[in-house]
Formats: sequence, C-alpha cells, structure tokens
Amino acid sequence: MNNTVPTSIKKVNCPTCQKIVEWKEESLFRPFCSKKCQLIDFGEWANENHSIPVEEGPEDFKLDEFELKGLDAEDS
Repeated sequence: MNNTVPTSIKKVNCPTCQKIVEWKEESLFRPFCSKKCQLIDFGEWANENHSIPVEEGPEDFKLDEFELKGLDAEDS
C-alpha cells in the first residue's frame, strides 16, 4: 500500500496585488494575501466595479412587468 501524502502546496496569485499565496488552511485570507487586499476587492464589488455577466430572461418575465401585472390585479 502506498500511503503517501502530497507535499506540494498549491500556490495562487492574490486577485488584488498578484502576490503569491499558499493555498492552505492556515492562510486566513485566501485567495488574498492579506485582509487589506480582501477589503479592497470587497470595495470593488460593493462599488459595482466588478460584476458577473448574466443573460436576460424572456421579455415577458421581467420583474418590473410582473410587479405591475400583480398590482393591476390587486386594484380590481
């Protein structure tokens, strides 16, 4: 039987400053190198400088139209 444990630790670049970070449990802010880089990234998302692209759904299922249709039905 071979009970070897991999000794190589995965390394990634910090998304904010590109510093190399070891991906291990002791790295509290992974994938970031520090709390500062983590907060910078959070601020970028909060300011909507980053976003996840999405595809629009069918035209007849937009939330605004759904809410308007619901309001019209309640007013009757």
